[in-house]
Amino acid sequence: MTRTILDDAHLHPAIRERVAKNHADIVAEVQAAVAANRVVVVGMRQNPFPKKSCRLLDAQGTKYAYLEYGSYFSQWRRRTALKMWTGWPTFPMIFIDGVLIGGYNDLERLIEKGEFTSLVAPRLQG
Repeated sequence: MTRTILDDAHLHPAIRERVAKNHADIVAEVQAAVAANRVVVVGMRQNPFPKKSCRLLDAQGTKYAYLEYGSYFSQWRRRTALKMWTGWPTFPMIFIDGVLIGGYNDLERLIEKGEFTSLVAPRLQG
């Protein structure tokens, strides 16, 4: 199943650039972090689940990059650009090797099932 994204043909030409540039800086910053780090957690203040995710990763001995954008009272418009980019509606957003694995509950489930270890196992140099 592929998620639906409104393509350029269905955006009026007068707004295409505005849509493309809408908080593009935050998306680019997360994309750069995802490209530079095997594990990335994107969160926000006041939400307990990003911090719980970091504690789970710490308990696994996993190195990660943490990006934090605002709180419930600030930067919500910027965070909306991330939600639109990923299609993921909540924080944290957790990426492993460039793949969005979901949020805290999804990370917890991967750890409980034993799948997390294989996802972050050291890559063999070939």
